[in-house]
Amino acid sequence: MKSILLFVLLLSFGLSSGQSKNSIAPDTIIHPLHKKYINKIVFLDKTVSPDQIKESDFLKTIVFQEDKDLDIRIFMDNSLVNYLHQLDSSLSPDELLKKGNYQFSFYVDEKLIYTENLNTGAGISEDKKKKTTFRIPLLSSKNEDSWGKYMWMRFYLGNGGIDALEEGNHVLKIEVKPYLKTSSLKVGNTIAAGEIHITVPHKNSSEQQIAIQKIQPNSGWKVSDEKLDQEKIRLLNTKIAENRFRDITSIVVIKNEKLLLEEYFSQSGRDSLQDTRSVGKSFASALMGIAINDGYFKSENQMLKEFYDLKQFKNYSPRKDSITIKSLLTMSSGFDGNDADESSPGNEENMYPTENWVKFALDLPTTQNKPGKTWNYFTSGVVLTGDILDKKVPKGLENYAEKKLFQPLGITNYKWQFTPQQKPSLAGGLRMRALDFAKFGQLYKNNGIWNGKNIIDKNWIKKSFTNYFPNDHDFEGYGYLFWRKIYKVGNQNFEAYQSSGNGGNKIIIFTEIPVVIVVTAKAYNRPYAHIQVEKIVQEYLLPAINNKQ
Repeated sequence: MKSILLFVLLLSFGLSSGQSKNSIAPDTIIHPLHKKYINKIVFLDKTVSPDQIKESDFLKTIVFQEDKDLDIRIFMDNSLVNYLHQLDSSLSPDELLKKGNYQFSFYVDEKLIYTENLNTGAGISEDKKKKTTFRIPLLSSKNEDSWGKYMWMRFYLGNGGIDALEEGNHVLKIEVKPYLKTSSLKVGNTIAAGEIHITVPHKNSSEQQIAIQKIQPNSGWKVSDEKLDQEKIRLLNTKIAENRFRDITSIVVIKNEKLLLEEYFSQSGRDSLQDTRSVGKSFASALMGIAINDGYFKSENQMLKEFYDLKQFKNYSPRKDSITIKSLLTMSSGFDGNDADESSPGNEENMYPTENWVKFALDLPTTQNKPGKTWNYFTSGVVLTGDILDKKVPKGLENYAEKKLFQPLGITNYKWQFTPQQKPSLAGGLRMRALDFAKFGQLYKNNGIWNGKNIIDKNWIKKSFTNYFPNDHDFEGYGYLFWRKIYKVGNQNFEAYQSSGNGGNKIIIFTEIPVVIVVTAKAYNRPYAHIQVEKIVQEYLLPAINNKQ
């Protein structure tokens, strides 16, 4: 009798302790292959439904081809929310999924190449509560859209995967763990892991593609006779030719005010008008500085209420009265707008379909953030800056920009993007030649002087190249519509302020060396766009042009 009682007590304890490990009952594991491959990742070269999957579908080796399918299927012994529950049992399932997800680690030949804590919004919440197996398409011949495709791009094109998987034979291993980010980052034990042998074929590139392009006459620049490391540039050109760096259209390097390097790719050329997207925002900063110096504004500390009857717009609050031009230039206005947050009412994607972008911005509510204190990337604020300029300068913004900026720089071939009211949009989309974007960068490098003429006041440039958010650890700083960036070469740091646009477009003005670099690209909305340009600058251009030979 005692033994039966003891058995019942142990059984009840086991059930209760097992229940305490799970916050939600996961799907029952029924499929024989799931049971056999529990805690494993398997690779496939085709899409197979879970109920029809066979062991013969699993790959041990593959010849790597980017235009073919590559899937992984993950077999787990529990659901994600229960793995997260083991990391913090005090949180509800919904709270866990707001703070955690899967962590993926990619190894090539036993070397860790890339780890990603998957964005908490990736994946379906109900699946993460119940599912114990799921499929991720990494490469798709049909261009299937998924968070897995973008994670693969970040690993392969943005964080060293393509260099690790060079020509030859390799072993690719993927590990999955749960992670939870509360006050600190907690990472659980491995949920599943798997590997595959990959053969990477040879990529062909011609001498013509690799050779440094000769600078042709009539560039509008004096040509530099300084030396550069030609092998570095040839290696860079090789990687562009082999599609290891993608969608690059031009590279221009100015050193000591002379043209040192001018290269074009992807059917682009000297006269191509490059679509650099948000690079155009920095032109808003320049034009505001010129207009202030011309006396059309008292200063950048003037408030919105001086230019608009704010009570006529939706969501009026006294907080709107204190929003300044400066806070628009520094992306810290306090409007409820954040382009990085899809749920933000002021997200730029909500603005574009509207009939009046200025009204859209002024109708937005405000947050509790004081102007100038909290940074959020806010395109609509730059639209407001452009509208304020258009109101105050003689004959409107388009004429003023032509007369005060483009003509003095000798820039004659350019195209604006326009708002629905047919005003130049300073939010981005200004197109011009790479060599002309370089003129804009060199103007700043020259403290506002071009051909002996003062175009932008040097104090405005000093303000523009000031970091107003030195304690923000998420990025390296922001000035007046210029990003601060530190490029690292060996043990040297090179500070720059730069214009930056979707696709990997940059005008980079270095603060301590006499160099301006322009890179244009069309990797629009690709997760590797900016990362690959940083690698081009850090690993190839800066070492090549600082060569002491």
